[in-house]
Amino acid sequence: MHTFRSAFTSLLLPVLGLLLCAVRAAGGPAPTPTVSPVIWEAPLTDFSAETYAVEVERLIAKFEASIGQRLVPGAKHRVGLKIYTDSGPGLATPIPLTQAVIAALERRGYAKSDIFLVGLNQQRLRFTGYLPSLVTGRSAFEGHKVYVLESGRYFDPVWFYDSPLPSRFDPILAQKSVENVDSETTLEQDRKSFLATPLFVDADFWINLPVYTDHPVLGVNGALVNATLWNASNTARFFRSPASAPAAVAEMSAIPELRHTWMFTLASLERYQFIGGPWFNSLYTVSEPRLWLGTDPVLMDALMQERINRWRQRTGFKPIPDDIRTLEFAAVLGVGSRKTADAKFVPVGN
Repeated sequence: MHTFRSAFTSLLLPVLGLLLCAVRAAGGPAPTPTVSPVIWEAPLTDFSAETYAVEVERLIAKFEASIGQRLVPGAKHRVGLKIYTDSGPGLATPIPLTQAVIAALERRGYAKSDIFLVGLNQQRLRFTGYLPSLVTGRSAFEGHKVYVLESGRYFDPVWFYDSPLPSRFDPILAQKSVENVDSETTLEQDRKSFLATPLFVDADFWINLPVYTDHPVLGVNGALVNATLWNASNTARFFRSPASAPAAVAEMSAIPELRHTWMFTLASLERYQFIGGPWFNSLYTVSEPRLWLGTDPVLMDALMQERINRWRQRTGFKPIPDDIRTLEFAAVLGVGSRKTADAKFVPVGN
């Protein structure tokens, strides 16, 4: 059985790095890729499909050159894209970015049907254009499977993150959601968060396409959170205390199988939000003509936290509290580095 068991509570968080365990079918831990402080950065003259297509290709080509390997189909001949739509229209993974990544993968030998998208909520996926319109019946991603995690179809009962924290909260808004409570669930079921297996079981690799916002419990809602809490079931329970969700993000992001197939994170700064997140509020969003590619999600989140804090301070708001320790916990588990001074930006493109 593939389980990821957490024995700690908020009182035991200082020993975070000692408690994560992952087991593969082969009987040993999966190899963990080495994270790099390099951030490849491409400028965006605008946010058109044409510009995204050119710059995404340049970034991926630079990444391939750095690892000495092309991203061509492997044994499974499939690749997954973890998108973010959960703040709703106005603050979702830009469709032109996703289309540009798909086109780059198709040029490398993947067929349209080989490339699938993973999102959390059906309604938000539809409202942001990732699922077919109820009016026209058409989608920008026809020919691609879009896995809706809240449907419950894409979780394997033998792959789960085990924690004693109870469930019973809304996964995005972190508010009580009584109408979604299943009265028949057991205490054992409540303590398990099942992982979306398509990304790390069914694919050669997967690419993370987050959008950045602040978050009252997690600090930064970005690369780490999109790959973990928004990629599993029954995770709303972690919002019961300020320490629970950061610990869960750190432990999930350290799962060897997930990291082994996580090729890189590609983040557009076309729009990010510095306060009031994860609910979209256009009054508190910023736009920068930049596209980042990196393999260290902790570093990318730390860099964005600095940006978010600068905007908060400029507009009279306090920085993200230091006691939100999501990035610290993930760094302790070896997922990446919080040392933004060590980040090496490599310009790509014009």
